[in-house]
Amino acid sequence: MMESARRELERMRGSSGAWRELRYERATDADGEARDGNAVRRAKVLWALQYDRRPEDLPLVRWLAGQEASCRHEAPFQGLSEETELAGFLLAEYRQVEDVWLHWEIKVANFDTWCGYDLEHLFAAGVRATTAFVRGSGHADRDAVLERLLDEAGRPCVSEEGLAKWSQRKRSHFPADPAAEDPVTWVERAHLTGDRELTRRELDRWAAGRDRDKETLGRLRYYLAGLGAFAEAARAQRASLAFAVDDRDSASAWQTLAGLERQAGDHHAAWEALCECRRALEGVSGWSEVGLGRMYVEELFLLAGSAEGEFAEAVFAEADRRARDVPGLPLVVLQSAAEAADKVGDQTKAGYYRKLRDAERQRIDTAMGRARH
Repeated sequence: MMESARRELERMRGSSGAWRELRYERATDADGEARDGNAVRRAKVLWALQYDRRPEDLPLVRWLAGQEASCRHEAPFQGLSEETELAGFLLAEYRQVEDVWLHWEIKVANFDTWCGYDLEHLFAAGVRATTAFVRGSGHADRDAVLERLLDEAGRPCVSEEGLAKWSQRKRSHFPADPAAEDPVTWVERAHLTGDRELTRRELDRWAAGRDRDKETLGRLRYYLAGLGAFAEAARAQRASLAFAVDDRDSASAWQTLAGLERQAGDHHAAWEALCECRRALEGVSGWSEVGLGRMYVEELFLLAGSAEGEFAEAVFAEADRRARDVPGLPLVVLQSAAEAADKVGDQTKAGYYRKLRDAERQRIDTAMGRARH
C-alpha cells in the first residue's frame, strides 16, 4: 500500500500537470451512491507526504488541502475525514501565514468541519503573526476570520503556548515514522483503498493479542462487516453485549446484532436478537418516539424481506403490528415495508405501505423545494 503511495508522490513531484488527477471529482459507486472519484488516490499522496515531507512540497500540499476543502463542502455526506485532517496538519507544519485563508476554507466547509477542524490550524504561523496578518488584510473573509480568531474582548482565542502544545499533539497523531503509527491506522487505510485481502491481514494483525474490550469488539464488528464477514462480525457484536450499561444500550446492541445475523443468513438468530431488542425497549421511556424504535421496526421488515416461507410471514406480521406503535416512520422504513409485503405476497399491505411511502416522498420533495426557494 505504501509502496504505491510513494510512487504516486514521486509522480506528483515530477509534474504539477498530474495534480489534476487528485482533484475532487464527484462520481458514483457500484451501488449508485455519490462519492469522490479521486479520494483514494489523493489519500495515498497525503500518506506518503506524512512520512516524506520536503520544503518544495508546499505547493502540492496546498493543492491537496484545497481539494479536501472542496470535497468536504461538496461531498453528499460531508463530515471531517482523517485525510482532511492530515492535509490540514501538513499545511500547518509549513507555518506560512498566508495559508490562514486555506485553513478557513476547510473550517467553513460544513458543520462537521466547523466543529471539528481545530482553530489552531488557522494560527499555525503563530498567534501574533496570524492576528496581525489578518487584521491588515483586504481579503474578503477578513472580518469573518477575525471574528473566529478573537474573543469578545478582542484577544486571540489561542495562546502561543497552547498552539505549541497542540502542534506537538498533532505530530504525535501523524508521526513522521511509519513504525510509530497506531496499528489501527493501517487497517483504516487498507479499508479506504478497498483492498479486502490487505484489510483482513491488517485487521488480524491489529487484533492479535488485544483484550476484547468494548472498543476492540466495536472495531472488529465494523471492519468485519465491511469485509462481508457478517457471521464473524455477529460474534464480535454478541460478545459486546456484555458492555451494555442500560436498556437503551442493550436494545441498540441487540438491534445491531439482528442486522448482522440477517446479513450472515441466520434468520432465526436474527429473530431471537430482535425479540431481545423488544424486551430491552420496554425499559426505554418513549421508545416508539425515538430513532431506536424506528430502527427496530426497520430491521423487522428487513428480516421479513430476507427470510422465506411461513417464517417470513410471521416476521412480517410482527413488523406490521409494531409499525402501528411507531409514528413518523421514515421513507427508508416504508420502502422496506413495501418490499417485505411484496415478498410475503400480501398485496393489500404492499399497496398500503407504497401509498405511505409515496406520500412521505412527496412531503420530502415539497419541503426541499420550499427550502431551495
